[in-house]
Amino acid sequence: VQLVESGGGLVQPGGSLRLSCAASGFTFSRYSMSWYRQAPGKERELVAAISSAGGITNYADSVKGRFTISRDNAKNTVYLQMNSLKPEDTAVYYCKASRIYQTYDYWGQGTQVTVSS
Repeated sequence: VQLVESGGGLVQPGGSLRLSCAASGFTFSRYSMSWYRQAPGKERELVAAISSAGGITNYADSVKGRFTISRDNAKNTVYLQMNSLKPEDTAVYYCKASRIYQTYDYWGQGTQVTVSS
């Protein structure tokens, strides 16, 4: 099982980034997918989640209206489009795969997003 995030980097406030998480080794279309982030000295927090078929999404209040989660089950990939980025969005971003009745989740290794002028 692998989840590989990409697309992070350094961006100025107000800018945009698109994160990708490529999955392999499991039946991607059967799993809900989420993006989490962890800033230095803070706990990991949920940013956005999407259901297995993509019909249901939810977002943390802090990113509503700025971030969009989507998925392409044909490409086994989940995305996070991040617009109007703020310095407080700086964190390592992780993707997670989860499935109801499965007691364990799959996590990626994370990608760094830094928002700074």
